[in-house]
Amino acid sequence: MAGNEQMIIELDKKRMTAMAQKDTAALKNMLCRGLVYTHSSGRQDTKQSLMVGMESGTTVYTSIVPSDVKAQDLGNAVVLTGVAAISVNSKGKPNSFRVRFTDVYENQNGTWRMVTWQSTKIPD
Repeated sequence: MAGNEQMIIELDKKRMTAMAQKDTAALKNMLCRGLVYTHSSGRQDTKQSLMVGMESGTTVYTSIVPSDVKAQDLGNAVVLTGVAAISVNSKGKPNSFRVRFTDVYENQNGTWRMVTWQSTKIPD
């Protein structure tokens, strides 16, 4: 791969690991202030509401494992598409599923941050 593709794929793996490890300090620098995070249920979060859900324990990601990730380098932005196996406890209820996702990172003054996430559940 040329350009930033592989670096952003690796950065997104680190973001997923940070979510599963509840490392909100690391996430705060990885996520754009204007983040739009659309869950596979259709629910949307901002950076603030996503962080609040994780910090309060309302949403607890236990595992996020990406696969088949492809990247498109657009210069100041990189678009990722792929599959992720997600295990999460939402309001105390455990759930595991796979999604197809589109994820966009933008270079913001030398720091790459995720600006949007959109996922769709893959039927069992």
